[in-house]
Amino acid sequence: TRRAFINITSQVEAALRESGIKEGLLLCNAMHITASVFINDNESGLHRDFERFLEKLAPEKPYEQYDHNGFEDNADAHLKRTIMGREVVCAVTDGALDFGPWEQIFYGEFDGKRDKRILIKIIGE
Repeated sequence: TRRAFINITSQVEAALRESGIKEGLLLCNAMHITASVFINDNESGLHRDFERFLEKLAPEKPYEQYDHNGFEDNADAHLKRTIMGREVVCAVTDGALDFGPWEQIFYGEFDGKRDKRILIKIIGE
């Protein structure tokens, strides 16, 4: 879809397990300018709130409201990504992501027209 919030916590945890790192840092970032990686609660009402909030700040339509739109119609996606952020850095403690209560990692998609990817880098011992 054009926009979605996808919980990627289990994929990130799998990469951490595969690394064998017990203490260190994990970086996870979106590798496209119209996508985001962020940490928050996995609660559907909150995700709808994000969608409404972002749409108020950077509405998708009318497309002609944006100077960027011409060849593409995704100026709003660039703005939404800027608001939600590019990456997260998590502490790794005893081989696990050191999260607070309810924290999980999400991929935010704001212009679902292309294949996209995330990058995970893990450093430590």
